[in-house]
Amino acid sequence: MKATRSILIGLVSVAAALAAGHLVAGLVSPLASPFLAVGNTAIDLTPHQLKDFAVRTFGENDKLVLLGGMAVVLALVGVVAGLLSRRSPWPGTAIAGALGLLGVAAVLVRPTTSTLSVIAPLASLVVGVVAFRWLWSRAATKTPAGASAEAPAEGPGRRRFLVSTAAIAAGAGVAAVGGQLLAGRVDVEASRRGITLRPGTKAPEIPVNADFAAEGTPSFLTPPDKFYRVDTALSIPRLRAEDWRMRVHGMVDNELVLTYDDLLRRPLVEKTITLVCVSNEVGGPYISTTNFIGIDLADLLREAGVKNGADQLATRSVDGWTCGTPVSSIMAPGSNAMLALGMNGEPLPLERGFPVRMVVPGLYGYVSATKWLVDMELTTFDAFDPYWAQRGWGKKAPVKVMSRIDRPKSFERAPAGKFVAAGIAWAQHLGIDKVEVRVDGGPWQQASLSTEVNVDTWRMWRIELDVAPGNHTVECRATDRNGLTQTSDRAAPIPDGATGWHSMVFTAVAS
Repeated sequence: MKATRSILIGLVSVAAALAAGHLVAGLVSPLASPFLAVGNTAIDLTPHQLKDFAVRTFGENDKLVLLGGMAVVLALVGVVAGLLSRRSPWPGTAIAGALGLLGVAAVLVRPTTSTLSVIAPLASLVVGVVAFRWLWSRAATKTPAGASAEAPAEGPGRRRFLVSTAAIAAGAGVAAVGGQLLAGRVDVEASRRGITLRPGTKAPEIPVNADFAAEGTPSFLTPPDKFYRVDTALSIPRLRAEDWRMRVHGMVDNELVLTYDDLLRRPLVEKTITLVCVSNEVGGPYISTTNFIGIDLADLLREAGVKNGADQLATRSVDGWTCGTPVSSIMAPGSNAMLALGMNGEPLPLERGFPVRMVVPGLYGYVSATKWLVDMELTTFDAFDPYWAQRGWGKKAPVKVMSRIDRPKSFERAPAGKFVAAGIAWAQHLGIDKVEVRVDGGPWQQASLSTEVNVDTWRMWRIELDVAPGNHTVECRATDRNGLTQTSDRAAPIPDGATGWHSMVFTAVAS
């Protein structure tokens, strides 16, 4: 059999197998799609160093890169399966079966899939094997004695093979589209549009001088489409508010089961809060600020009755991701811990956690900000290790005092002479006391600070510098109200947050 035919058989069979599994998953459960299940399992098994590299390099596109990489690998597997089967269909059959079993295993180990979910990868297995065998039989032609195996196939045989291949490829395309449509049949956006949030206590107005956006800092409130997103979800969970339920259980006096309407009937509050991701490198972009609307989390736990000894609130997302939060951080006076239903006056966007997420200021997001929240269990740190703790990350992870330079940008060219540098700083629960800046290792100079909104939000800074023509390095450091100054010691984000001074190199140009 010609190499081109064998390669085409392998590629089309892989596509048919994936499409069949995706279609059946649309009927059973979107998370049962073998392609997504394998991808999610790959994320779970990825070393954190590689995960950090992906986040640093690709940002919110890291999952698209993973899915694209998986597609390339599967295509290569299809090519290899085809080439190994030029004389016999059995090598390709074995590879198709192995891929199907891999999908079955990936679905079975997912924490959110049921026994019924295994139908989807089984469909992939069967379709992959049958498609490969059938196409191989349509492509195989008898080679006359003494003729080369590479001799051209007869015209009718060639047409028969191409028609069969096109039919399966078209069927795979239809199945893939159908699976996607079925997976999206839950109209979550309609659910969002039907919700009106009316907080009884609104956040104070943001002061006019809360940022220095005109001089290079971010605007004080982050637009929803600019709010950072770092999570493990390959596909955004689609859960309607009408279907949402959350159980509060474990070491409590009164187990609770709450609906979305139950939360709406409680006093809603609006609070201005900054969230920070532990994946943020020194000077990194994974920090944002918004007005969250929701209910007081400490009040909810008091209603449930936290039993003595319970020191961790274990929370679970609808896609199975788990988080562990210190109970003491939630229950501390002025913690501002919330179950958030909205941000910037609207219900949460899907990718930010709709219908309900958790927000606990002062802790990095991986221990405080569960999105698509559906379960809360009061437990202990000894009894339960959440997702990232199982991978060696810190269990409590308080946000560290930090500052960042937003102007100048790296290697920016600016006029020599008077130059305004600007940036942000944060020290949640304490607030920023001062920010200092120096140029080329010279003396530290104190920057001007913006009007403080509250101690749980970032604070902007600016300073006017006098720079001579040439290359310069500007550095910054912040000090919180307890007198703790940001350390110069460099540490990576993992296990519990990066440290170090942020610096920028720029060029001052004589006018």
